Amino acid sequence: MVEPKNPKRLPRVDLPADARLDTIAVREGLPASQYGENSEALFLTSSFVHPDAATAAARFAGEEEAFVYSRFTNPTVMMMERRLAAMERTEACIATSSGMSAILLTCLGLLKAGDHVVCSQSVFGSTIKLLGSDLAKFGVQTSFVSQTDVAAWRAAMQPNTRLLFAETPSNPLTEVCDIAALAQIAHDADALLAVDNCFCSPALQQPVKLGADLIIHSGTKYLDGQGRVLAGAVCGLASLVDEKLVPLMRGAGMSLSPFNAWVVLKGLETLSIRMAAQSERALALAHWLEAHDTVERVYHPGLASHPQHALAMAQQNGCGGAVVSFIVKAEGAELARRNAFHTIDSTRICSITANLGDTKSTITHPASTSHGRLTEPQRLAAGITQGLVRVAVGLEDVEDLKADLARGLDSLRP
Repeated sequence: MVEPKNPKRLPRVDLPADARLDTIAVREGLPASQYGENSEALFLTSSFVHPDAATAAARFAGEEEAFVYSRFTNPTVMMMERRLAAMERTEACIATSSGMSAILLTCLGLLKAGDHVVCSQSVFGSTIKLLGSDLAKFGVQTSFVSQTDVAAWRAAMQPNTRLLFAETPSNPLTEVCDIAALAQIAHDADALLAVDNCFCSPALQQPVKLGADLIIHSGTKYLDGQGRVLAGAVCGLASLVDEKLVPLMRGAGMSLSPFNAWVVLKGLETLSIRMAAQSERALALAHWLEAHDTVERVYHPGLASHPQHALAMAQQNGCGGAVVSFIVKAEGAELARRNAFHTIDSTRICSITANLGDTKSTITHPASTSHGRLTEPQRLAAGITQGLVRVAVGLEDVEDLKADLARGLDSLRP
């Protein structure tokens, strides 16, 4: 959708041009209404009334920016979109009903039959299924490559490649890709780079600064921060968001509800302090796990042993994030699965759920949950073994979390 020249625009919050991220996280959105509310208002309405037919026509035609119908325009949703876009340092943002709907919206808005995608083989299981099989039915082909091998990304490029898709750090092995290098590969081929920034959020990482064109979010995770609602978002250039994605949203309706947008909007206000505190606890837990004699390997970008540690520290504002994965020692896949289940089932504090980003620590067995719908070869290609356990660290005392995991791990000793 190409907007008319100089349409009437909705007002913006009067913030200094050099306002920093933590200030933007609390203040960006829409100006208060005539009632002067300090906390952002929640607009629970499906439609909006126009003063006359001519104004309604102008608004529907895009000649005047206004709220028309909550499937694609709502004040609360716009506040969340403006805030997240400002935090990601992008021109625009469109909110969606979930993180997966944000990926679907991106693909449907930018790709057509005959196009090709290059994607990391280490992304979230549902993303692999969406790109690898669901979109293939409509003529969009995807090549999956090593998350960390830049040469493999370059070798997978085809004349019809239109999109590179990466998730960094990856779920659950926390593999880190070189965003700047992938952006160069994409732009050299007149393609776009989309980065799923779910694990880091803009509090730790802003991929657009490294050349990414689109930033994908599952707002369900750290943006909300307390496991309350489903939400998603795509941030990027206005030419992409407004001209490619907004028209599709208007027809397809993967809309974020105003209430869920309001919850995420308020979650963004504490994002930085939560990410700092949870990342600090995660690193402490990762160090403890590395020293445990029943743990074979630990994955956390903050560890010096992490293969992409230096890159992660450069891209992620010197912080490793709040997700720790580890492999329990065992001989064979069957025993590894049994030991992983035992470790999980022995916890009394961690919540056994595949969600992450919560203030409550969560623990899961990726091979049978988040990546359970993949084939065994797909799981193994992504490094998802039966002995792998993922912990998304919350805000509990880290000594209590160590004790919680020790209950199961200690009893694995001969």
